[in-house]
Amino acid sequence: MNEIWWQTVGQEKRQLVLLHGWGLNAEVWRGIVPRLRSQFTLHLVDLPGFGRSQGWGAMTLEAVTDAVVSRAPAQALWLGWSLGGLVASLAALRYPQRVGGLITVASSPCFSARDDWPGIRPEVLAGFQQQLSADYRRTVERFLALQTLGTDSARHDARLLKEVVLHQPMPTVEVLNGGLEILKQADLRAALCALNQPFLRLYGRLDGLVPRKIAGSLDALWPRSESLVFPKAAHAPFISHPAAFCESLLAFCDRAREKTPAA
Repeated sequence: MNEIWWQTVGQEKRQLVLLHGWGLNAEVWRGIVPRLRSQFTLHLVDLPGFGRSQGWGAMTLEAVTDAVVSRAPAQALWLGWSLGGLVASLAALRYPQRVGGLITVASSPCFSARDDWPGIRPEVLAGFQQQLSADYRRTVERFLALQTLGTDSARHDARLLKEVVLHQPMPTVEVLNGGLEILKQADLRAALCALNQPFLRLYGRLDGLVPRKIAGSLDALWPRSESLVFPKAAHAPFISHPAAFCESLLAFCDRAREKTPAA
């Protein structure tokens, strides 16, 4: 059986599972680990097929979620960035007793543009899939550059994301295509209306992959959730604005703990 790479940092009572985005691995969180490790036991995960979790093929969103849940602590807060936000969201829906709170970062319940719904045009995602076979490395680098476009620290942030990819085993084209297929097909908008756990959504106003107007649309669709838009961030606010990001995360987690009945 293939193993998921999983690292636990800290010994605090509160548990926080961190899930990265498409093409990357858990090293994306290294810049905020020092800020969070005194508050949480952190669970750093390479999603199946990415980074050090090698040996997996293309998987459905359900299969990825089940694989991660099988390694997760019995009760935790889950934070998912981009594609990882879909995994964390489905975990909260399928295993509500295991997920005490949900935080999504630069994520969407439906990444692909639909009628009356902003998102990535299907032909753009299809183009990435075609380009992966022709020039795998350049396609991944182009996608990483899109994630920081427009921010004051864009060049620095893009270089950091590129280093995260290059310093760990690269996912196969099959795995990357599988991830893009999840982004094309997944639609959790209706399902997440029923979510009962505390739920925070974090966005970057300059994000070129998740339009900022999604935040307002989901405020109306999911009135029990909270949202926050970082005005000068793009698709990776935890890299471009780590202090503000962690401050917002900790404030939400404190509010969520107040709402949770004592065991």
